[in-house]
Amino acid sequence: MSSTFSNRITQLFQIEKPIIQAGMIWASGWRLASAVSNAGGLGIIGSGSMYPEVLKEHIQKCKAATQKPFAVNVPMLYPDIDKHIQIIIEEGVKVVFTSAGNPKLLTPVLKQHGITVVHVVSSSRFAQKAEEASCDAVVAEGFEAGGHNGREETTTMVLIPAVKKAVTVPVIAAGGIATGRQMLAAMVLGAEGVQIGSRYVASEEASSHINFKNMVINSTEGDTKLMLKQLAPVRLLKNRFFEEVQAAEDRGAAKEELIQLLGRARAKKGMFEGNLDEGELEIGQVSSLLDAIEPAATITQNIWNEFLEALQQPLEAR
Repeated sequence: MSSTFSNRITQLFQIEKPIIQAGMIWASGWRLASAVSNAGGLGIIGSGSMYPEVLKEHIQKCKAATQKPFAVNVPMLYPDIDKHIQIIIEEGVKVVFTSAGNPKLLTPVLKQHGITVVHVVSSSRFAQKAEEASCDAVVAEGFEAGGHNGREETTTMVLIPAVKKAVTVPVIAAGGIATGRQMLAAMVLGAEGVQIGSRYVASEEASSHINFKNMVINSTEGDTKLMLKQLAPVRLLKNRFFEEVQAAEDRGAAKEELIQLLGRARAKKGMFEGNLDEGELEIGQVSSLLDAIEPAATITQNIWNEFLEALQQPLEAR
């Protein structure tokens, strides 16, 4: 089978493969984003861990490192979001993924400047709101995903067909996807592309700390759990910090105590600085399938090759 592939997602982003690298905090800088884009997917700079001037630097370096499309992820809880949006517009970024907020707030401004807008959702109801806000596509992120997650705890296998039924815009599947076969399963369920995070955390170009990367590829089934539901649900690898949170939640700790326990810069301490005891280690369930740190181009091509191979196999041979 030819590797030439075209659907609404590849056309929307002008990419070769409908593989999108998630915009993860402390992992998704310009090196990773440009590497994925150069490999034919859509790389994303994760702005959630960046000050405005740092985001500007990463966008400029990404533009220098790739001639292909890339995007910026903007978590709408970020305090300097207006500055981020201004930089994105000034630097001519063509695609923005928004998350953790109401898509009506940013979509009109971005689209006024010709920017393609995609919103991350955890339910079909939120997907409809994104479509009503004129988003060009949605990322339907299932319960398996790492990092901040939906309160509904809907798994990817249930969420994708539900969102596909609810909206007419293209659906990108996320949560628990790291292989070509998982990609094919998501596409059969109605997705037209996949967004992959955890697999790219374990890439050479990810800006996450090598200690964190090694812990990810050595994790096994059951090593992650969705925590901090009183604040903002987040899937974490189990470590000493996780155990402290678990103990606090088990004794019925109030929201204020959990905020104090979380403190400041826990995610940076764990994922960027490599403190595996005291840091917050955000990763998805699919980490248990990972066993190697590889270049992002190799990861992208391996996923694509496996997808194409599985696509052409008879059902009984898969």
